[in-house]
Amino acid sequence: MSVTNQHIPVLKAKRKEVEQLYAKKLSRRWLVLIALGIACLLSFCLDISTGPSLLKFSDVLKALFTPDSVAKGTSIIIWKVRMPYAVMAVLVGMALSLAGAEMQTILNNPLASPFTLGVSAAASLGAGLAIILGIGIPFLSENWIVSGNAFIFAFGSVLLLQALAKWRGAGVDVLVLFGIALVFTFNALVALLHFIATPEALQQLVFWNMGSLARSNWDKVQVLSIVVAIIIPFSMLASWKMTALRLGEERAQSFGINVKRLRFFSMLRISFLSATAVSFVGTIGFIGLVGPHIAKMLIGEDHRYWFPASLLTGALVMSLASVASKLLVPGALVPVGVVTSLVGIPVFLYLIIRKGKK
Repeated sequence: MSVTNQHIPVLKAKRKEVEQLYAKKLSRRWLVLIALGIACLLSFCLDISTGPSLLKFSDVLKALFTPDSVAKGTSIIIWKVRMPYAVMAVLVGMALSLAGAEMQTILNNPLASPFTLGVSAAASLGAGLAIILGIGIPFLSENWIVSGNAFIFAFGSVLLLQALAKWRGAGVDVLVLFGIALVFTFNALVALLHFIATPEALQQLVFWNMGSLARSNWDKVQVLSIVVAIIIPFSMLASWKMTALRLGEERAQSFGINVKRLRFFSMLRISFLSATAVSFVGTIGFIGLVGPHIAKMLIGEDHRYWFPASLLTGALVMSLASVASKLLVPGALVPVGVVTSLVGIPVFLYLIIRKGKK
């Protein structure tokens, strides 16, 4: 009994030390999230101020908070021209990065992204059918036919993958193999469309595949913002289950988690986020890969904080890429997909080398 009494103060001290370390870790995570949020706001304002006619930061802030205090021409440039591009960049970054974080979790693969399962290739096929052959959803206006086709094919590819996996009772590895097979199939069909396309239609499809914010408008921004706003709460509700899944399927099941159900609804969220984003701006590579990894390095892999950090890092990277797309070639708007690929390739190679060493 005396031995137990002697150890009580030691145990209390250890417990207090652990609690202090945990509180310090939580404080650091919140500081990182706040810093990322501030960086996103600054990058957003920089994106609006950058363009053929440079605007002062002060004019941008005035136009945002007191539109009547700036010249009418400045207000039109900001609200009608640049604001949809800047908002779309943030939303696309958030959507693809969150989808990438969920994809890496359910596939247990740090190199996974929303395009691992053929979402981008399927969207390209849908856009190609609309641009080259004029095949699209009936009764849809010309302004929406390409985006509508791209969304249907991208979303449908994920549903097809789900059906194949369920039919064969496939695991994670087989799911990835099915996805790779779909990628090659869709790419072959897109190449066939290239072969039969007229020069004008081919140019449109190639430009669409590069990924560009130039097609952004307030209607598309509204649709994507609604999708992101609806999906985020469901992702956050599943965050602790996702963290448990990282410990292994058997461990997650021991906690009472239905892994198949969790993976199914995660795939639905991923498909909605990535399909909607890609249908509006085209192929944007590596955001779904780079964003989650930057967030993981900054904040760890507790999904309660990793998901919000992934949202913010994706938005920040995409917003900075939008700024770079305006500055790389003076007087021209470089497709933002080219910029994100140039940034993402070194990171991708680094991850492969790092994984190989481990």
